[in-house]
Amino acid sequence: MKKVTKVFYISAIVAVLFIIWGILPNSNMNDVTTEIQGDIVDKFGWFYLMSATAFLVFAIYLVFSKYGNIKLGKPGDKPEYSYLTWFAMLFSAGMGIGLVFWGAAEPLSHYHLPPFGEPTSNETAKTAMRYSFFHWGLHPWAIYATIALALAYFKFRKQSPGVVSAILEPIFGDKMKGAWGTLIDFIVVFATIFGVATSLGFGAIQISGGVSYVFGLDKTISLQLIIIGIVTVLYMTSAMTGLNKGIKYLSNTNIVLAIALMLFLLFAGPTNFIMNLFTTTFGSYLQNLPGMSFRMTPFDMDDSWIQDWTIFYWAWWIAWAPFVGTFIARVSKGRTIREFVLGVLLVPTIFGALWFSVFGGSAINLEHFQGAEIQQVVDNLGSEAALFVVLEQFPFGIVMSIIAILLISTFFITSADSATFVLGMQTTGGSLYPPNTVKFVWGIIQSSAAAVLLWQGGLGALQTASIIAAFPFAIIMILIIFSLMKSFKEEAKEIDLRRKRH
Repeated sequence: MKKVTKVFYISAIVAVLFIIWGILPNSNMNDVTTEIQGDIVDKFGWFYLMSATAFLVFAIYLVFSKYGNIKLGKPGDKPEYSYLTWFAMLFSAGMGIGLVFWGAAEPLSHYHLPPFGEPTSNETAKTAMRYSFFHWGLHPWAIYATIALALAYFKFRKQSPGVVSAILEPIFGDKMKGAWGTLIDFIVVFATIFGVATSLGFGAIQISGGVSYVFGLDKTISLQLIIIGIVTVLYMTSAMTGLNKGIKYLSNTNIVLAIALMLFLLFAGPTNFIMNLFTTTFGSYLQNLPGMSFRMTPFDMDDSWIQDWTIFYWAWWIAWAPFVGTFIARVSKGRTIREFVLGVLLVPTIFGALWFSVFGGSAINLEHFQGAEIQQVVDNLGSEAALFVVLEQFPFGIVMSIIAILLISTFFITSADSATFVLGMQTTGGSLYPPNTVKFVWGIIQSSAAAVLLWQGGLGALQTASIIAAFPFAIIMILIIFSLMKSFKEEAKEIDLRRKRH
């Protein structure tokens, strides 16, 4: 069996204690975590905004810098996957459930409860779409790119262990091989468990919402827990088949289903309106990017919109970063830094923008021009119903809703499957082939954490867990930038010396 590190035992014990705390009678978990989250958001909301923007600036800098030609691997290494498969794996791991969950619900919510301006006006409709692009665009992918690049560079070029503590050795030296390194890797595992549990919780909520809406079942916490149980069995089966078999097939299935659903709505819905909306919103997004990136509300008594949306999202992406970053690194060997950053930033951002234009644009079009009362239904049934209410307005709505439920289920399996692999990797000293027993333990813990959070407080508890888990990892990510730059500069000096000798 591959070497199981101290990080595995410490993380597993802490996670199990957390789960026990959540299921105890009269547990105060929800109260305690909500209070911690409130303190973090009130005092450090600015820190999340500044950090996320710093990661984007860093990623853009690398594209144009002299370091862009450095290969993530040895000089002769070729990429393992075709561009299409690579993009499919990036997208499935990095957005998945969330994009399906919020595709119609988020623009609709901003349209009725905007960050500023009059609700349901023409201007607010534009703002709603722009902020949806913003929350799912360049910033999250820059967060993923930063950690993924660091892991791939140190693993494949420097032959370091594929763990985050090894990335920090250039600035902290041998301290990363002792207790400090164990602490860093524990924080990574902690962030991954709760970042992924948030997403699995969203998946369970939306699958149960879809099943309830389409088949007329009662939407209960019991149904959500049953769904988590069924999907756990499916993704554990996938995880045991190995990366190339399980995740590759599922990633390609996800992309086919997602594109089929999107194209159906694009052509069944107001096609010209959607494409006009995509074009104008993308331009508006790029034009307003600096202002949105730094927008806080120091003169408003109520800053709940920024906290509930932008700060939550940046925290969620940061909590997801160790998981998605490790996975992206694993499938990106052989690409140059420039190719890697451009691929990770641009392709998913453009696809995500098109997704929101199709689903969010259709929802707003139905309300704004056709008088449909979608938000009223969503207010009664929850955000998870938005997608199904929108699909119902078009031909073959029931069939499309069933395909959507299948899509969410396969995204759920891919995310959880990839996360068990990543947690296995991070707790076996960076092994690219973690043993099935370790993956099995993490699979059970992940699902249990998602179930406990749903049991404790539904959507609110999921958001709270992400924000708390992300805070320490955001600090680690800033240190990673310094470590990368130090290594790049040293490598550039070596390359210059070799050139001078020849």
